[in-house]
Amino acid sequence: MTSRIDPIRRNLKFVLPHDKALDWNPMGLHVTQFYNTLSIFFPAGERFFINSVRNYRGEITDDELKAQISAFIGQEGFHTREHEEYNAALLEADMPIERLDAIVVWVLETVKKLPHPVQLDTTVALEHLTAVLGDTLLRDDDLLKDADPHYAAIWRWHALEETEHKAVCFDAYESVMGTDAKAYALRVFAFIMANIIFWSLYVPFYATMLSKSGGLFNLKGWARVTNFVAGRPGVLRRILPEWLDFFRPGFHPWMHDNSRYLEQADELVETVKRFQIKAAKAA
Repeated sequence: MTSRIDPIRRNLKFVLPHDKALDWNPMGLHVTQFYNTLSIFFPAGERFFINSVRNYRGEITDDELKAQISAFIGQEGFHTREHEEYNAALLEADMPIERLDAIVVWVLETVKKLPHPVQLDTTVALEHLTAVLGDTLLRDDDLLKDADPHYAAIWRWHALEETEHKAVCFDAYESVMGTDAKAYALRVFAFIMANIIFWSLYVPFYATMLSKSGGLFNLKGWARVTNFVAGRPGVLRRILPEWLDFFRPGFHPWMHDNSRYLEQADELVETVKRFQIKAAKAA
């Protein structure tokens, strides 16, 4: 297991071309909407994550972990802002973003009525899901090959930072709840429920996005996205082993040390700065 990694706040703006929101990925509409549907969840989700860990900031005494929590909050705040911009591009493309976002907000507001440990555990569960999805994205360059560079950059940035802070909420949970059988049972229960709720929302959201963009009855598109998630590259098939590791009593996010991918961060930052400079000159 690697040592703790300190998250870095990267205040990046991706200058997304709104006119490419539905065709930024060369794999076609169905794969593009796979990513786009994920973006719908992020603004409300990131705000929930921030709130759930803030509930415990006063109970955590480890100075290093407290600093990491502050950096985690900063990263998630930037993720919220940039995915709001992303979702604004989808809204301009006549996608039903406001209606779908309202459903996510309602679900998370309901979870916020539950005890604080359940809220934090829900965050731990969803952080694991985003971390293993991000790992797959970083592992396979072909997933964003020839994609619009702005959209490719925002997904790589999000994947890198989800990797960088993937243990922060987990460590916070163990710091306040311990590692005994009760703490283990609670995190496993929350993991199961969070995944059931997330995927039960994601699938109809995805179908709605496809229907609105004219791809619902495109059989070739369905074949392509089925291969994307379950065949080759099989992004969901490939995350299954690491997803299942969450059920291990001794699990820790850094038992899968993929910190080598963080070496890509500086190059990505320079790429995004060039986007910003170009946009400023064009303004």
